[in-house]
Amino acid sequence: MSDLKFTPGSAVDPKRAVRFGAFRVAEYRFYSISKWLGGVIAFALGNPILYLVSVGLGIGALVDANSSDQGLGGVSYLQFVAPALLAAAAIQAAVDEVTFPTMDGFVWDKLFFAIHNTSVSAIQIANGVMIVAMGRALFTTLMYMGVLLLFGAIPLSSSVALVLTSMMAAWGMAAGVLAITARLEKDEGYFAMIARFVIAPMFLFSGTFYPLELMPIFLQPIGWVSPLWHATELGRALSYGNPLEPVMLFIHLAYLVLMGVIGMALVYPKFQERLSR
Repeated sequence: MSDLKFTPGSAVDPKRAVRFGAFRVAEYRFYSISKWLGGVIAFALGNPILYLVSVGLGIGALVDANSSDQGLGGVSYLQFVAPALLAAAAIQAAVDEVTFPTMDGFVWDKLFFAIHNTSVSAIQIANGVMIVAMGRALFTTLMYMGVLLLFGAIPLSSSVALVLTSMMAAWGMAAGVLAITARLEKDEGYFAMIARFVIAPMFLFSGTFYPLELMPIFLQPIGWVSPLWHATELGRALSYGNPLEPVMLFIHLAYLVLMGVIGMALVYPKFQERLSR
């Protein structure tokens, strides 16, 4: 029998990326999330129920009783806020996934470096992170959608389109936040600042609870640059036929797509730079 010879590096080429590396990264993260699936489901269901009961039905009853039929485009307050709440839930779920888990992969547990030492590339790791973020956003959106349908807040015929617009907003926002997170060497309250000074103002001042044009003019730019406002305007047009000019339809769609593309274009080189150290 001839002797077997092994040359280091000949069996596995670490420079050759596996074809489905991003999905392998996502698979591992989804497995980790499954360990606290009960909490994820409770949050995905509890959040919409609380908002719909307190805001949509509670405050909504007062708004409906004191406004004209055309005050909110001829629909109830619950129908008015439903598309915005759906998009906001998708954004929140996606942003949650690209903050602390990404910091864990780079700094605390350094799992990204271990993965990168295999045949998985930095870009595939970044894509895997985004796949999981979109998966969580989709799960939350579908749970939220089910509750909205039970409350009669949206028509079934527009549900698929509403999910798509919400996911576009989630992708755009998550890509931008991931580009920031990838540049953090340590968390010194940055995530808390993002929640307080980015997410919260966006939620309040993007036409979520009242039309954006009713806000003071100096606050309206917050909505203009917010993916939530663009998704909300699309959602209201799809949900109950709120008037939307063709040029604004194009602007809303283009803005969400462009935000995601630019965000990921900033993410990829930073992942490559950090994981090559």
